[in-house]
Amino acid sequence: MDQTFLVNVFGSCDRCFKQRALRPVFKKSEQLNYCSLCAEIMAADGLHENETLASLKSEAESLKGKLEEERAKLHDVELHQVAERVEALGQFVMKTRRTLKGHGNKVLCMDWCKDKRRLVSSSQDGKVIVWDSFTTNKEHAVTMPCTWVMACAYAPSGCAIACGGLDNKCSVYPLTFDKNENMAAKKKSVAMHTNYLSACSFTNSDMQILTASGDGTCALWDVESGQLLQSFHGHGADVLCLDLAPSETGNTFVSGGCDKKAMVWDMRSGQCVQAFETHESDINSVRYYPSGDAFASGSDDATCRLYDLRADREVAIYSKESIIFGASSVDFSLSGRLLFAGYNDYTINVWDVLKGSRVSILFGHENRVSTLRVSPDGTAFCSGSWDHTLRVWA
Repeated sequence: MDQTFLVNVFGSCDRCFKQRALRPVFKKSEQLNYCSLCAEIMAADGLHENETLASLKSEAESLKGKLEEERAKLHDVELHQVAERVEALGQFVMKTRRTLKGHGNKVLCMDWCKDKRRLVSSSQDGKVIVWDSFTTNKEHAVTMPCTWVMACAYAPSGCAIACGGLDNKCSVYPLTFDKNENMAAKKKSVAMHTNYLSACSFTNSDMQILTASGDGTCALWDVESGQLLQSFHGHGADVLCLDLAPSETGNTFVSGGCDKKAMVWDMRSGQCVQAFETHESDINSVRYYPSGDAFASGSDDATCRLYDLRADREVAIYSKESIIFGASSVDFSLSGRLLFAGYNDYTINVWDVLKGSRVSILFGHENRVSTLRVSPDGTAFCSGSWDHTLRVWA
């Protein structure tokens, strides 16, 4: 299993045939695997007379500038100006309805089951717990071989969970109703990265899983065989988060990371199709707008931002001078009118997406809010915190 990933990273160079670390190079749309030395030689091979890499770099920069100018011409109106005619939101009341206690350390990640009732959470204590959010009962618990389980996900069928963290792996556990069953015995190691696993998500079936890692890559895996189906290279630092586009909008996903970039990827080709670089610090969370035409991001720069994919630019910033702590997690209400954002100052801010104003602050957690997800039917949302608890709000 572990070999699949290594072959992709280490092997025989297509140019010098030496066994080296490889990177994919595209030549007339054909993919070749070159070592970094051959990749540099190839880049220099195509240079015309009097051309240097520096001159090409400056040409690329000027083209980039022209693109920005063209983009700016399309920017004729701000989102909040368009939204002036929209009615303001009325009185907004949300309270903690359930508190889930059982983790012995920081809660790092959570995900809802499609049944709108169960949820899975993972923690720094190495435990992954499946909860019934109505009764607060624990239905399953798995102790991972490592602490800091940074990623967990529920399979679409509700019959399996995936998780991983400092073990650099993504493991899938099938769920059964047999209380005495040893879940660890049925564990399947699916993905293997060269650094920690930061996020994972099943695609629209239980058969494929998408992972993000501190090694700077995202990858798509076959759950059954553990085979690497596609890898996504382009981030310049750790990838911290990812989100799949709503199923109707095609095979794309968005990722964010420590290089302050949010990147939209085509899952079939492995290519980055759009990139946005307006945050001033790490992007901790990305989430698609329900229609799939936009996505929001939350960052350590204490802002959340909205990017419109059709206009190919940032259209809103959600921030206040009084908010000085980073946003760790964001999610939209089902209608897309509200953006819930968890912050490192222990609060959850609720933003009016269209008007850009804050409509509510929710207090309750006693340490930083690390994860937040709206339930599939939109009636509630769950937040996880470094205070070792999860809270269900409605």
